[in-house]
Amino acid sequence: MSVGAVLSGTKLAKSLKEALLVEVDAARRANTAFKPGLAVVQIGDRSDSNVYVGHKMKVANELGFKAEHVKLAASCTESEILATIEKLNEDNSIHGIIVQLPLDCLNHVDSLKCTTHVDAAKDVDGLHPLNAGKLAQGDLSSSFIPCTPQGCLELIKSSGISISGKSACVIGRSKIVGSPMADLLKWNHATVTMCHSKTQDLDKIVKQSDIVVIAIGSPQMLKGEWIKEGAVVIDCGINSVPDSTTVKGYRLVGDVDYESCAEKASFITPVPGGVGPMTVVMLMRNTFESAKRFYNISTSASMRSWKETSIPVEVKTPVPSDIQVSRSQTPKPIARLAEDIGLLPSEYSLYGKYKAKVSLDVEKRLAASVSGSYVVVTGITPTPLGEGKSTTSIGLAQGLCAHLGRNTFACLRQPSQGVTFGIKGGAAGGGYSQVIPMEEFNLHLTGDIHAITAANNLLAAAIDARMLHERNQADNALYGRLVPEIKGQKKFSKSQLRRLKRLEISKTNPAELTDEERVKFSRLNIDPDTITWQRVVDTNDRHLRKITIGQGDLENGHTRTTQYDIAVASELMAILALSSDLEDMQQRIGRIVIGQDTEGGPVSADDLGVVDALTVLMKDTVQPTLMQTVEGSPVFVHAGPFANIAHGNSSVVADRIALKLVGADGFVVTEAGFGADIGMEKFFNIKCRNSGLQPNVVVIVASVRALKMHGGAPKVTPGQNLPSVYNEQSLEMVEKGFSNLAKQIQNASYFGVPVVVAINTFASDTMEELELIQRLSRSAGAFDAVICEHFSKGGLGAVQLGEAVIKASKLPSSFKFLYDIKTPLVDKIRIIAQKIYGATDISLTEQAEKVAQKYESMGLGNLPICMAKTHLSLSHNPDLKGAPTDFILPIRDMRASVGAGFIYPLVGSIATMPGLPTRPCFVDIEIDPKTQVIDGLF
Repeated sequence: MSVGAVLSGTKLAKSLKEALLVEVDAARRANTAFKPGLAVVQIGDRSDSNVYVGHKMKVANELGFKAEHVKLAASCTESEILATIEKLNEDNSIHGIIVQLPLDCLNHVDSLKCTTHVDAAKDVDGLHPLNAGKLAQGDLSSSFIPCTPQGCLELIKSSGISISGKSACVIGRSKIVGSPMADLLKWNHATVTMCHSKTQDLDKIVKQSDIVVIAIGSPQMLKGEWIKEGAVVIDCGINSVPDSTTVKGYRLVGDVDYESCAEKASFITPVPGGVGPMTVVMLMRNTFESAKRFYNISTSASMRSWKETSIPVEVKTPVPSDIQVSRSQTPKPIARLAEDIGLLPSEYSLYGKYKAKVSLDVEKRLAASVSGSYVVVTGITPTPLGEGKSTTSIGLAQGLCAHLGRNTFACLRQPSQGVTFGIKGGAAGGGYSQVIPMEEFNLHLTGDIHAITAANNLLAAAIDARMLHERNQADNALYGRLVPEIKGQKKFSKSQLRRLKRLEISKTNPAELTDEERVKFSRLNIDPDTITWQRVVDTNDRHLRKITIGQGDLENGHTRTTQYDIAVASELMAILALSSDLEDMQQRIGRIVIGQDTEGGPVSADDLGVVDALTVLMKDTVQPTLMQTVEGSPVFVHAGPFANIAHGNSSVVADRIALKLVGADGFVVTEAGFGADIGMEKFFNIKCRNSGLQPNVVVIVASVRALKMHGGAPKVTPGQNLPSVYNEQSLEMVEKGFSNLAKQIQNASYFGVPVVVAINTFASDTMEELELIQRLSRSAGAFDAVICEHFSKGGLGAVQLGEAVIKASKLPSSFKFLYDIKTPLVDKIRIIAQKIYGATDISLTEQAEKVAQKYESMGLGNLPICMAKTHLSLSHNPDLKGAPTDFILPIRDMRASVGAGFIYPLVGSIATMPGLPTRPCFVDIEIDPKTQVIDGLF
């Protein structure tokens, strides 16, 4: 090129903008929800700022961005500015934020405080200390580079001159231009000299430089005689100087004496039309890159890899207690784990150092990402010995993640306090395959169960209060209190308007209702004998299984018999586990049927006007809790519905979010409660039907000693020594007990999902026994059967299981439900009983038949079935082990969880309030009041 060739920022910016528009369109095709959002915060009404902001908004709109101009009055305060920025930080539709400088504010405002208050992830101006620090250290890929220096670099590159090895001089050390410019040139392999107003012999330094960038704010300071022949000159200055020949009386010039420098420079930028247009385009590119990070489409979803997530584990023999293992590991700060797996700071809320609530917005952001493989862990029919489902779920996740390099999430239920302080103890897994910190996992967590307890009991209180007030008040008085005059006006609440609509009363003015309509609206006439809504408490308390309430003087002797359930048996817990978001939860709560009126009609939670209040109490519960395993792989802990009268699986939202976070090559391992005949069947027919997710693999957990019990070995009692047969080889007993595992493999096959058997080993097992289970499992139709040592070795002991799961996940999917949802209720029950349990048929009591007919007539016949039966046997009789046949399954009654969306038939007697044993687990729990260290959890 000829000497003094002009580097036109206007021309290059136009070209870059056109290329950026193509990239934006491609990103939108990859994800239809993709829309970059830029917000510019302006203080005051400076005319030059108005021009600059207007130009940015214009370009953003041309590129299809969401462009938001937030203009605050000059009289605003610093706190108002900071609050405005914070609101934008939390707005997931905004991906780039800039604070327009200078701040035209009448009050004293710290400009640096305002610009650095912008979230580093949205700091498209590159002014946040985190971005500046990354640039200074050469981390150009994950930081935002200030727009003007970035534009200067693009102009230099457009000249065709290689920057590598050149001498560069940057004049001006501002945080916005000079300092980041020097860093950029340095990391592009130039030898850089930073100059400023105090630099001596500036002309000599410039004379030796191949590249000169000036941003010092001094009109035409750089003279031609200073310039090295053939140098590239980039002028970032913009100054006004008097000029009587112009209409405005001034003209714009840069920091370079353009005419004299152009005679010696090989390339030079003009003012205006040089760096200025480039700054705006670079701002748009930074916003685009921020949006790509947010929507996670910067790389192919199938190639997305997490950062290092593992924590080294020092395995000891014998395996210490669970609490000792947990305490020996130092968990990663949960914010670091969140970053490692691709969560944005705006997408989680910290609950201390080691747990966080995760926003459902993650799923929306990653909507276009390919989901990973979906693995459900279940087991044989449970025994008091424990098969180790939770331990296997966690061990498998650790094996896949830490040892096989696959992005992997474990999704587990939250344990009830009843479990922790009752018979079993915690539910965090065990040995070197558990969730940590285990005391936080087992105690309170993030308070979801407490919130459900509060909401459940508010609804119970509302029921009894409404019956009391209807008994004690005349029609007009009742109506007047339900629709009171407030500030001289009577109006219906939203819930009352919904009730009017259900009653087919179209009026919305309280004064217009007839006397008959007022009575119809006001009186629910709840039949106390039909109330199915119980109070709950998260403690095993057998004496609350049947209670009498209403014995106080103010209740006028209107007593009724009721009961308490354990908190996790509340329908609200089942609703939480099946809800897709807060709105869905609210609608489900509204559909809860608490009983019937005196005419046999259903009475809902919405009829009581309590739905929004319950939703308020439960609003935070809808977010899953992020924790980690002893090896640092991520875990979602969310919901804990009873596996008898509910479906016994963790939440739909946790699985959905996890499947998006792991990406196409990743895995989500979720656990179903109890044996495959209960938890797995409900996982498929209820949870998967509700979520639309299709599982890829079933892992069935079994153990030698549990199969021995199914094969006729003596019963065991927790806490007492095992009979000798459990510590001695008995191939005959293992083979006999295998009938239960064979049946569970068959049960999984009904759904068309490949099965991998995980044989959870113990020290007393012999290789002959283990190999027998492997042979029998493969013969029974399992894809593979793997010997596992994850309890004693952590993820390393589950590597073979992980490899088998990976292979099984690649098999063609033929997933199907067990029954058509439109099949009549009784027929659906029969299908489950005959196929899954092995029953010959079912028998219904007169009451059960009557209820089934009523539910069909109410339009509830298309709901799935959630069988409420003992988990200790495939049959209704807990003493029948193995795989019993030739039995009739008795159905004594049915209940409807309309909010959760299923019908649960009652098979025999089901206790919804566990009792404490003679020596509960709480006896061994201790705390040091000085150190607050907890011991005794297991």
